[in-house]
Formats: sequence, structure tokens, C-alpha cells
Amino acid sequence: MTTTLATLALDDRITGSLLGAAVGDALGGPVEGYTPEQIVERHGGRVHGIVGPWHGSDWRTARPIAPFHKGDGHITDDTLMTHALIRVYATVRDHLGAYAVADHLVPDLISNPRWIPELEAEALPLQRVFLAEKWMVARLHYGHNDPREAGVGNIVNCGAAMYMAPVGLVNAANPAGAYAEAVDIAGAHQSSYGREAAGVFAAAVAAACVPDATPSSVVDAALSLAKDGTNAAIEEVAEVAVRHTDFDSALAPLRAAVAPFDTVGPDYRAPSLAARRPSRLHSIEELPIALGMLVVGGGDYRRTVLGAVNYGRDCDSIATMAGAIAGALHGESAVPQDWAKTVAEASRIDLHAPARELAEVTREVFARDTARRRAHESAFALLTDTR
Repeated sequence: MTTTLATLALDDRITGSLLGAAVGDALGGPVEGYTPEQIVERHGGRVHGIVGPWHGSDWRTARPIAPFHKGDGHITDDTLMTHALIRVYATVRDHLGAYAVADHLVPDLISNPRWIPELEAEALPLQRVFLAEKWMVARLHYGHNDPREAGVGNIVNCGAAMYMAPVGLVNAANPAGAYAEAVDIAGAHQSSYGREAAGVFAAAVAAACVPDATPSSVVDAALSLAKDGTNAAIEEVAEVAVRHTDFDSALAPLRAAVAPFDTVGPDYRAPSLAARRPSRLHSIEELPIALGMLVVGGGDYRRTVLGAVNYGRDCDSIATMAGAIAGALHGESAVPQDWAKTVAEASRIDLHAPARELAEVTREVFARDTARRRAHESAFALLTDTR
């Protein structure tokens, strides 16, 4: 029987989403921070697959603040954090909240050395994650702040949103549940529209798991839950995205649509003085653009992710989010096998093991939810029995 969207199994969607996120991350890494025009000049055209580091063999010294080997199929911190969150799910085996970040995620980041592809060495994940993620260690491990509000004061960016795909998958086909859980988790890491984006991205992944889901239904689910500037930014970007079927023509219009909501400004590497501060009027750039590219690409994994990659700016995170949603829509077969093989081998990582683990946990959590719901129904029935 021919497999269709309506018959894709849970395991296939989870694998497709996590594999899709990791491959998108690896494709976007080497061109992160640049404009579409700079990408074309550097690569002699649009990027259509895995490329090497922007600065070639000088990757260690070209950017001292980020001495990372981005490119050649290496995953970045987006995937490292995604897999770290899956390990927390594998330990807790139930829904998570901010306290799970303090009790499990932070200790993992500072205690367990792992192979870090961008460092080409075994190291603590803490030594690779960037400033907004190091904040969690300072606030929770050293500052002993309440995990539910530890994210307040951090730079407001996509740091929490970028690794929330597992939350959407554990809550597959339940966008509202995914949103609530991700907002709780992200309180330990982010505030304002950074925290909001985490909830909406998780909801989008959950919505992509609905059997008859489409790019349009995913965007609708996101808009039904998104608040303030995040809602407005997604709406503006989506209205532009529907006018395009080719990412090349969509790059400038999508940037123009999201620019009023983005605090970073036109020069990604030189943020404005108002950048990344809390606001109800603004949004991170990455999530609306990821959803926009999903619409432009018609949900097709390759077109969606390449659109995200060639957009530039924070394109590893944009491609991570876009890849996670497109992978959940279409399953593992949607992700080009040669890309996935190269990324797994170059990064020295088993990209399928986290998916198998999360699929098992997701079933356990659903069984727990079912039991809890039935217990509630039984108790409520007694409370309302008028006999």
C-alpha cells in the first residue's frame, strides 16, 4: 500500500522531524550570519547542499568569539541542545517543566563530555553552547534561581526555541499541550518573545504530526496560540509567503515582512542597541521565517530547508526549525538520504538513536496521560452524580 501523509506512523514522523532538524542545522551552519548576497558571492550561487566553512581552513581563528568548525556536515549547538533535551525526556519519562532543566539538563551540560563536531574534540557541551545557553548554568547551577523565572534577564533570542522540537513530538497532534509544556520548560532559559517562540515552535511541530496536516494548517495552529508580536510577525510573513513558490524570489520579501518585528537590525553581526530586549511588540526572526519557508516550499523538505539556508542571518536555527516541521509532516523519507548520511558521519553521531528513544518515551507519556485523564473523568463523574 502506498504510504500517504494520513498513514505515516508516529515513529516515522519523530524520526523525520529530528533527522530533518539536524540536517537543516548542519546545512545552515557554514553560512550563518551572512546575507543572501554574501552567500551567493562566497559560493558562486545559492547553496544547494552541504558546504565547507566560510573561512576555509582558518575557521579556528577567523572569528575568535566563535572558533567553531561550521560546515562539512557538522551539526551545531541547535542539535546538541535538542539531543540533550531528549536525554532529559529519557530520564524523566513524562512531561517536563522548568525544574527538569535545573535538575537534569544543566547537570548534563556541565558534567558529561561528548563529541563536539564543531570543536573536533570531546568536551563538555557547556564549552560549545553560546552565551544565552551558558546563562542557564550561571542562573540555575551557580545562582540557584527559581527555574520558572531563571530566563528573565537573559538576551531574548531563539536559544530556547531552537531545541523545542522534542516537546512538539512528545505532544504529537496536540499543539496546545506542546505550547504549554514548552513555555514552562523555556522559563528556565528565556523570557518575553524568546520564551513565546519556544512554545509556538513546539506547537507547530505537534501540529505537523496531525495526520492530514499541511503547511497551511501548521501556520493556522501556530497563529491560534501565538501571542503579541510573535503572532503578528507570523501572520505578516505567512501573507507574503503564499505569494511565492520559489525561495529565490521570496528571500527579500520575507525579510522585509519580518524586519519590523526583529530587534537585531539589518546587520546581523552588529545588533542594534535595542536588540534582544523584552517586548510585547517584537518577535525572534527565526520562527516566522521558518514557517514562511515551509509555505513557500509547499512543505517539501528540500525546498523548505534550502530556502531557510539561503536566507542567511541565523539560518542554522531557521533551517533547524523548518527541517523539524517539514520532517514531521512527511517522515524520514523526505530528508535526502545522502545529506543525512554525510551529517551523521561528519558529526560522528547516530541521528536515529535519539528518535528511537523519544518515540518510546512519547508512547509512555501518552499512556500516562490517558490514565490521568481517565482518573480525572472518574472523579469528575462522582462529583457531578446527582443521584
